[in-house]
Amino acid sequence: MTHAELSPTESPQRKWYQALGPGLITACVVIGPGSILTSSQVGAKNGFDLTWIVVVSVIFMMAFMQMGARLGTVLTESPGTLIANRAGRWLAALIGISIFFIASAFQFGNNLGVDSAFKAYIDFDYIVVVFNGLAIAFLFAFKNLYKAIEKLMMCFVGLMLVSFAMNLGFAFANMPEVQPAVPEADDAPLLDISLLGLVGTTFVIAAAYYQAYLVQQKGWTRSELKNGLIDARIGSILMAVITLMIMCTAAAALRGKTLGGVDDVAKQLAPLFGDLGRPVFCIGLFAAAYSSFLVNSMIGGFILSDGLGLGTKPSGLAPRLLTTAVLLTGMGVALYVILTGIKPVPAIVAAQAVTVLAAPLIGGVLMWLTNNRDVMGDDTNGPVINVVGGIGLLLLAAMAWYTAAYKVWPELTKLAGS
Repeated sequence: MTHAELSPTESPQRKWYQALGPGLITACVVIGPGSILTSSQVGAKNGFDLTWIVVVSVIFMMAFMQMGARLGTVLTESPGTLIANRAGRWLAALIGISIFFIASAFQFGNNLGVDSAFKAYIDFDYIVVVFNGLAIAFLFAFKNLYKAIEKLMMCFVGLMLVSFAMNLGFAFANMPEVQPAVPEADDAPLLDISLLGLVGTTFVIAAAYYQAYLVQQKGWTRSELKNGLIDARIGSILMAVITLMIMCTAAAALRGKTLGGVDDVAKQLAPLFGDLGRPVFCIGLFAAAYSSFLVNSMIGGFILSDGLGLGTKPSGLAPRLLTTAVLLTGMGVALYVILTGIKPVPAIVAAQAVTVLAAPLIGGVLMWLTNNRDVMGDDTNGPVINVVGGIGLLLLAAMAWYTAAYKVWPELTKLAGS
């Protein structure tokens, strides 16, 4: 049943700034170590020339976040239950399993981001074990998990804004004379893996889909749809602002530098910004890594629980246990890399293969549901959102094809040969 099938009930209308929450949480999961590294790499290599890619990616993300918010405010059941009722439990389970594996793969990067932030000052290989333990304790300590997460993410957004703004100020204050980049003859900018990575870490369709769950956990109903849409837009704008600050810092201060990891970014900033620049960057990196660390694991755990019909309430045991499974999976793979230095190629290839299937599928399901009048009533998507969403869906399909053809298949061939 949906709100469209019920007689509308009035609820107290909040001021827009009092209603912020789900969009901020989604911004936190999108701005993680992967986003920091790829935006820094693109800025260091291309200067300010490709900032438009961030803007375009955020526009697509905003469109799908608004779809998620729209769906969450209209439904009185969970998205997984709705999909199961209309298309079959198999589709809901497929989406849940796919997002679980994608979240676990992202969690691997988040663990390495936390490790990098602390390795600058503490030589302890098991720091990720400590923080995963704290995250699991956090999951089970609060009865109202959504409210606790919302407050924590607001603090992390503030830390990121202040830290990366200070770094950007240092960058412009110490900006050398920049020579225009001369592209090499064999350059193919649109196929550059760091550019695709920047789009992929900004336009995160699983996080946009999870917006529907966050809206329901906050308790918004159809009467607060307008606030939900504003919240999604503000969250998207925050993503753009933070990502652009990081990219512009690299463009101004790290032009021509080779950045292999987020720890390289911190090391390269240290001699340029003095004693203060590196710790400020590491504070922002920690806020980005740990905020993404918590929410990303919830995306995988809660959507899988919903897909299997095990419930979505934050107080429920199944969503918390499956969230813990995401945390432990990401921690295990990261520890393997930290302790051995060997990248788990089969696991990475498997995660990429799941992404190929899942990203266009999730985007297509979200567009289908939010354009279905039986579900949405009069609150279906408008023409602008549908146009932007349609182009975004084509982009997801193109990225899936590229990943399958140029990343997954070559690695599978190598693994088969070995």
